[in-house]
Amino acid sequence: MAKRIAYFIAGVIVWVLLSWTLHYQEVLAGVAVSAIAAGMFGGNLPLKASKLLNPVRWFWLLVFIPVFIWQCLKANIDVAMRVLSPGLNLKPGIVKIKTNLKSDIARVFLANSITMTPGTLTVEIKDDNLYIHWIEVRSEDPEECARMIKGPFEFFLARIFD
Repeated sequence: MAKRIAYFIAGVIVWVLLSWTLHYQEVLAGVAVSAIAAGMFGGNLPLKASKLLNPVRWFWLLVFIPVFIWQCLKANIDVAMRVLSPGLNLKPGIVKIKTNLKSDIARVFLANSITMTPGTLTVEIKDDNLYIHWIEVRSEDPEECARMIKGPFEFFLARIFD
């Protein structure tokens, strides 16, 4: 039951943030949709309710969002420069990086964050390892590759999910 309540509260918060209005009709629609979603899917929530409603984790999520946007912007510029350069200098490859994240949901968020960053694509998650297709493999050292690809994502995702 706690998971469903946490799912409902988080759903209403996300609804209000996305609709960006406190008009009663919008809020009522959000409450109804969140109640239905919590009833249907709240039991499958991969987090404990106490973790989901922890304000410290929400703080780290709010800090993570601009960091992610900044990393995405840097990667977009990097890929655009490669595409626009006359002598396309690419060295694509698949690299294996090890993550220290403990929970499955944290690993999935790391994989999605890497995939949404242009120039990298998570191919597979296997145990503590992620296999990443990288537009330019810049190093032969796996730890250096992991540091460059994961960037600051792992630090924040550990505080949000683990």
